[in-house]
Amino acid sequence: MNLDALIQTVALAAIPVLFAITLHEAAHGYAARHFGDMTAYQQGRISLNPLHHIDPVGTILLPLLTLFVGGILFGWAKPVPVNFSALRRPKQDMLWVALAGPASNLVMALMWGALIKVALMNPDNYFAQPLIGMAQIGVTINAVLMVLNLLPLPPLDGGRIAMSLLPHRQAFQLAKLEPYGMVILILMVVVPVGGRPILGWILTPMVSWVIRIIETIF
Repeated sequence: MNLDALIQTVALAAIPVLFAITLHEAAHGYAARHFGDMTAYQQGRISLNPLHHIDPVGTILLPLLTLFVGGILFGWAKPVPVNFSALRRPKQDMLWVALAGPASNLVMALMWGALIKVALMNPDNYFAQPLIGMAQIGVTINAVLMVLNLLPLPPLDGGRIAMSLLPHRQAFQLAKLEPYGMVILILMVVVPVGGRPILGWILTPMVSWVIRIIETIF
């Protein structure tokens, strides 16, 4: 990607990427407070202000790098602290706290899809094409984050959801993977199979399926 194209892409991607990553974390904080854990609230992390959730590497550097080299666009924000033992029903409420992040990405993907529809209905408007470009990135990044975080690998949200749903013995065994979860995820990003990273083989069909559903809706 040449410099001009990169600058244009970054300009379009900045808002959808920033909100996709940071509002995901804010949703966890709001859900945790609703179910009784005040940890994030007491630390001032329950906020819709993206500045409260930005991680220099995960929110800025990594998305820029993936935009530059191509491939799956993703990143992360500073995790909102959640003390699951402080929830009113720790095992049951963990499900909803974990699900809040991917659910927020689904809502944002639908909102960006609606904006594409609005822009397509007004093709002569000066802002139509830039809005379509921004909204397409918004749909894609939110679909990627939703699917990625639903993978049943702790400490991803899908791992928390699985631990909430599994019987205690199996949930305990899955929880033992958490110290190695990010290492496993990084290996899935960098280890190629058939010319593509393992994570690409897993995410691409599911992300495409989510995007096709949003296209069908609108």
